[in-house]
Amino acid sequence: MPYGMYISAEGAQAQQQRLEVIANNMANMETVGFKRDIPIFQARFAQAIQQQSDYPHSGTQNDVGGGVKIIDVETDWDSKSVRQTDIPTDFTVNGEGYFQVQHPDGNVYLSRAGNFLIDANGRLNTQDGMAVLDADGNEILIDNTRRWEVYPGGNIVQDGEWTAIGLAKPQSNGDLVKMGNNLFRPLAPTTPVADEQRDVRQGYLEESGVNPTREMMSMIETSRAYEANTRMIQHQDNMISGLVNRLLSTRS
Repeated sequence: MPYGMYISAEGAQAQQQRLEVIANNMANMETVGFKRDIPIFQARFAQAIQQQSDYPHSGTQNDVGGGVKIIDVETDWDSKSVRQTDIPTDFTVNGEGYFQVQHPDGNVYLSRAGNFLIDANGRLNTQDGMAVLDADGNEILIDNTRRWEVYPGGNIVQDGEWTAIGLAKPQSNGDLVKMGNNLFRPLAPTTPVADEQRDVRQGYLEESGVNPTREMMSMIETSRAYEANTRMIQHQDNMISGLVNRLLSTRS
């Protein structure tokens, strides 16, 4: 394959991957507590260096750029906005920390999505039916026929009894892996949120971290970059075809 076509093909592939990330962000514009993803680009080495038949800065013809590639997809943890719903089972963490939920696979995952429900057995669940845990790792039970409320410190109070909502935080957000359904799996041990830092607001929800305008602009930019790379492939293909035809015509 001509090297220019190779670089254009790699560029088109990188832009296609970026477009998939942006599309997923836009699909979650209304998803409570969703954290947008950001693709990270890096310059590629030449094909020979990629295949370890040469080395960087060798000074040979292989020591040229190899286009770009996506090396990672990072999560934007900074985008946070809160919306008031006045729904009693809607909670938001004001500050650091994540709700702890019990997954059917037996693991405890973390989530910022606080649009909970109370099932027929009085269990506080996520939208997907997973139990929300208290600070002791037990399921939270609420009698929805009687008055109850959440104090700012993250405590559910009913009939004089206090239940602390389980809030945990990782050593670093980089320790969290997206598992789908607004869940994060910690790669390292988490720590409970300190009492003085616990702040849960009832009747509020953390909105999606996706800005529609920003994502639309990124999508337009990515689409144009993809089209530019595919046009380059077509131009190089036409150039090679023309060259081959001229060579055949001179021999005939």
